[in-house]
Amino acid sequence: MQDNNLIELDSELEMTIETDFEADTIDLELETEPKERPRAPRTQAQRATFMAKQTAGKQLQVFDTMVPGRDLSAYITSVNGIAILTADEEKELANQYYYEENVDAARKLVLAHLRFVVHVAKTYSGYGLSEADLIQEGNVGLMKAVKRFNPEVGVRLVSFAVHWIKAEIHEFILRNWRIVKVATTKAQRKLFFNLRGAKKRLGWLTQSEVEVVAKDLGVDAATVTQMEGRLGAFDASFDGAADADDEEYGQAPAFYLEDTRFDPARNVETDNWDKTSTDGLYVALSALDERSRDILNQRWLNDNKATLHELAAKYNVSAERIRQLEKNAMDKVKAVLEA
Repeated sequence: MQDNNLIELDSELEMTIETDFEADTIDLELETEPKERPRAPRTQAQRATFMAKQTAGKQLQVFDTMVPGRDLSAYITSVNGIAILTADEEKELANQYYYEENVDAARKLVLAHLRFVVHVAKTYSGYGLSEADLIQEGNVGLMKAVKRFNPEVGVRLVSFAVHWIKAEIHEFILRNWRIVKVATTKAQRKLFFNLRGAKKRLGWLTQSEVEVVAKDLGVDAATVTQMEGRLGAFDASFDGAADADDEEYGQAPAFYLEDTRFDPARNVETDNWDKTSTDGLYVALSALDERSRDILNQRWLNDNKATLHELAAKYNVSAERIRQLEKNAMDKVKAVLEA
């Protein structure tokens, strides 16, 4: 009886071990099966949630879309999404800032007109400067216009601000278009922004075309020619490009615009020439008679030079005689210096 019980217990243990082994095998197979990849988020909210989960525990950098220097397209999209103010809303905000100095009202005025700054800045894209920089300079002009805007004048802010926006953009272009500022006077600034549009064809202007442009813009013809040459020039490196070959590098301005002021050999040569000339002049004057030497001193070497008539009265001779004595003395000095 006891043996039968032992046999039954062994059978139950074997079944239990086999069952546990099969369960462990099934769990192992489930763990080794490839997990299903999460589906790609489709909507913008899902993408934001997905990125937040992926970057959990990491510090995120928030980009401001209201700064044109980072992402210009995102900035333009943002400013175009700002609602345009009606005439009544604009006047109310302008009154709040003009009379109450409400800075928040000024901020709303600036934000509502940022799209107009973008429109103006795009018209200056042909000068080779960054559009984001042009927009930022235009924004500075817009803020200056809001600060000086008087709502009692009876005009819209956009009509008043366009002049301030363009003025800031113009100044930025003139400062950064070339290394050396090409336009300084009022006439030159006018030609800088209007000369290319006034040309009817490619190439240099003829004299008749120069006169027509000068008459239309109200400037001198010489200024038109000068500005045409400046606009047609280009910046060049003084030392030459680093990747230039020997022939191109040898044509750099540093080789033919040499500064000889501090050349030791040239300084010695100049000093010797000055000393030789001074000594030779002293010897030549010493060889003259006293009257001829005095005439040359009075006519050429003194600070207060005497006239022929004054010397004629001094020596009781005619002015023509003084001229003859002066000429003869100069010939003798010249002969001594050239010997």
